[in-house]
Amino acid sequence: MDSSTEERTKQSMNGLRTIDYDFVLPQELIAQDPLTDRSGSRLLTLDKRTGQTSHRHFREITEFLQAGDCLVLNNTKVIPARLYGIKEDTGATIEVLLLKRREADLWEALVRPGKKARPGTRLIFGDGVLTGEIVEIVEEGNRLIRFAYTGIWEELLDRLGEMPLPPYITHKLADRNRYQTVYAKYEGSAAAPTAGLHFTQELLETIRAQGIRLAYVTLHVGLGTFRPVKVEQVQEHHMHTEAWEVSEEAAAVVNETKQNGGRIICVGTTSCRTIESAASCGVLQPGRGNTDIFIYPGYRFRMTDGLLTNFHLPQSTLLMLVSALAGREHVLAAYQEAVQERYRFFSFGDAMLIC
Repeated sequence: MDSSTEERTKQSMNGLRTIDYDFVLPQELIAQDPLTDRSGSRLLTLDKRTGQTSHRHFREITEFLQAGDCLVLNNTKVIPARLYGIKEDTGATIEVLLLKRREADLWEALVRPGKKARPGTRLIFGDGVLTGEIVEIVEEGNRLIRFAYTGIWEELLDRLGEMPLPPYITHKLADRNRYQTVYAKYEGSAAAPTAGLHFTQELLETIRAQGIRLAYVTLHVGLGTFRPVKVEQVQEHHMHTEAWEVSEEAAAVVNETKQNGGRIICVGTTSCRTIESAASCGVLQPGRGNTDIFIYPGYRFRMTDGLLTNFHLPQSTLLMLVSALAGREHVLAAYQEAVQERYRFFSFGDAMLIC
């Protein structure tokens, strides 16, 4: 165990405070719109050992990747999960955010306003081709809703739903494809794996031609990504659960890269949480499951060597994960530098490469 790992382990044993992950972020640095050119965003690089940084553009990421490396990407696809409807009994407007499919037509959802959204409440969407009934209130006040409809679910959702942009984005999204990665494939997310939004197909082809392998895994991102940490001690926070899947092919690519001495660089915290959840004894295991893994300083990474990620919310679990990989002091110093250099933050913002 190297000295930096020992120090992070010691910090974890002594307890970490949520306030230790706070920083001042000017409101105007929160990106409200995606750039016209996906790969035109800025890129801050951070050496996880020394804390040294550099300032580049995203398309220059190829200069920091080496033949024999592997990028792990999350190919989940965001569904238009925000529905607006009315309550059948009162006609009051209601907003439903689909979080997780429990079974065929049964979904866990966030309902607003929620105080009077009790079991038995019937909801009507659009012209009535889609209806729902709240059948149960579950943890954190979420509702289970059973839907009934005429037609094909995916087509109805595409027609009636809106993309579930995070609460800090107030601008309307003109093109919903800009909240999808170019390699999005399997529907199921309530939020995008935003580190991947910077890639174009052309850039991915350039990376492949450079001798860098791509491994696609799936983790369906839930609303818990945006939930704040409300406890004083980090380790007391309870993570949300998300569904993941690792194919035989992806596991083979990652394991071969490791065996050959290449680096595993995760594109986004969701890819990182997936392979860390699926790893056992230094080997990535294919399969599927649900994970509530919480990564914060003191955690010993099983597979991840590097991370490409956006800039995260103060006091968030995502900032804690990044700090586990590069050290809290290095990360917060880099964030301060990003603020000074006027980087764009959060989902539609700029990127950070840690390796």
